Amino acid sequence: MIYEFLGRSPQFNESVFVAPSADIIGDVTIGDDSSVWFNVTIRGDVNFIKIGDRSNIQDNVCIHVMNQTGPTIIGNEVTVGHGAIIHGCTVNDRVLVGMNVTILDEAVVESDVIIAAGSLVAPGKTLESGYMYMGSPAKATRKLTDDELASIPKYSENYVKYSRAYRQIDKYDENPFYDANKPH
Repeated sequence: MIYEFLGRSPQFNESVFVAPSADIIGDVTIGDDSSVWFNVTIRGDVNFIKIGDRSNIQDNVCIHVMNQTGPTIIGNEVTVGHGAIIHGCTVNDRVLVGMNVTILDEAVVESDVIIAAGSLVAPGKTLESGYMYMGSPAKATRKLTDDELASIPKYSENYVKYSRAYRQIDKYDENPFYDANKPH
């Protein structure tokens, strides 16, 4: 559901895929070709949330803000994995946020970062560009390889394709992403 809250309504165009079970509330802006998947909550009720272009917010993610002091800003080509919690922080461009990651108040994730599944980014922490972070609290474990850096926008590109397929699902006779005849 798309909810207005205190005169503020979510803003996005027809290029954005929003799953029917997602809830987007209040002062939320979502950029072109982004996607918001099943059972996501994006609650811009006491501050604003901005999500850039070609970003994907996967199933069961919760995005919220800090009352009047901390918006949540998510950049371009960001993948937020299933079950993550993003709260009152900034995630810059080309970041892969793994499944069940929590990023807390006033943390800053610089561009070109991978955060491993299950990690906790502590309040006020800055994650520097070019590293893999993991753990609770999240710590830099190593520099990202060139292949890993190149893979981050590819996740975003895949989700742009998935969202287009979901919007056009009745036009496909077969699943363009899954071959049931391939050995498992």
